[in-house]
Amino acid sequence: MKAIQDYYPDHFSHCYGCGRLNEHGHQIKTTWDGDETVTRFVPKSYHTAIPGFVYGGLLASLIDCHGTGSAALALAKSQNIVLSDNNAPRCVTASLKVDYKRPTPIDGTLEIRGIIKELKGKKVVVEAKLFANGELCVTGEIVAIQVPDNFGLKMGK
Repeated sequence: MKAIQDYYPDHFSHCYGCGRLNEHGHQIKTTWDGDETVTRFVPKSYHTAIPGFVYGGLLASLIDCHGTGSAALALAKSQNIVLSDNNAPRCVTASLKVDYKRPTPIDGTLEIRGIIKELKGKKVVVEAKLFANGELCVTGEIVAIQVPDNFGLKMGK
């Protein structure tokens, strides 16, 4: 199953967190899993805060990009968009709230789950939960806003 990020036009695919064209980035992938969205990510040893635990900035980045990907999925569904190359809606973060519940172990796969809490016009509110080894480590709330298709394109192109 392709992720929403696989359907973003190239000019929306450079984000450090979710851009498929950013070879140095995380390149997260967000998909539906029933009524929730899911992203999985395996941290590297250099994502360390304190030996054995993940750096909080990475965790916030994962929550952030999972939130905008989840919002894009929700918008596509609400607008009856059949996803194909370059036609996915794209969102940016208007607000990000992150709560660290417990230190996040660095070994193993992190799973981020999203629940669409509100969809009103171009605004989507997503609740996110990040799990490590089945334990809840981080929660977040993302307010994402859909941007126009030409957002970020340079004038004259």
